[in-house]
Amino acid sequence: MPATCPAAQPLVGLAVTLSPMTVADVPALEAAIRRPEVFASGFGGGPSSFPADAEAFATFARRSYTPADDALPFVVRLRGGPDDGAVVGATKLGDLDLPNESAHLGWTAYDPRVWGTVVNPEVKLLLLGLAFDHGFGRVKLQADARNARSRAAIEKLGARFEGVLRRHLARPDGTWRDTAVYSILVDEWPGVRSGLEARLAGWGDRPVELATDAAAG
Repeated sequence: MPATCPAAQPLVGLAVTLSPMTVADVPALEAAIRRPEVFASGFGGGPSSFPADAEAFATFARRSYTPADDALPFVVRLRGGPDDGAVVGATKLGDLDLPNESAHLGWTAYDPRVWGTVVNPEVKLLLLGLAFDHGFGRVKLQADARNARSRAAIEKLGARFEGVLRRHLARPDGTWRDTAVYSILVDEWPGVRSGLEARLAGWGDRPVELATDAAAG
């Protein structure tokens, strides 16, 4: 079917809820991801783009997560348990190209306390499902070529590596980023979905708790 733009509405999973981003979410998002270790590997432009204060983070958030005709940004909240409703990150389904049935799933960052938990697999399950259910045939995922953590997470999804765009984006410090590009096609989605569902099943029904130290990965 032809691709259509999804409605901006919450996506509810077992461990997380994705809610359309609003300005009111920015302070909680700052508390979750304005951390040096989040920007260290290339997120948001890398260490040189780390927001120095709340005002700088608000500017960064407006630039990265403002809704648009071709972009659906979401805030990630925990669901269930003692930290129910806590903001732990953000992500976006962007570059929505309806004629070419393509989208870009990215701009993703999480509170380090949920790294290695079920949060990222379920976020990807919800957003990939949203894209493919609305007729998209290709979803791109990408990362700074030097960001080993993000690249490993993308590869673990089952996304296919397409190559590296050399000297692709300028960093705030004047250096240039090489970008590793991956994709998932609609024909590959059933297998990717099964893998993500298996990872969720392995986690079980226990909620994610911020008080618990998460293993990196």
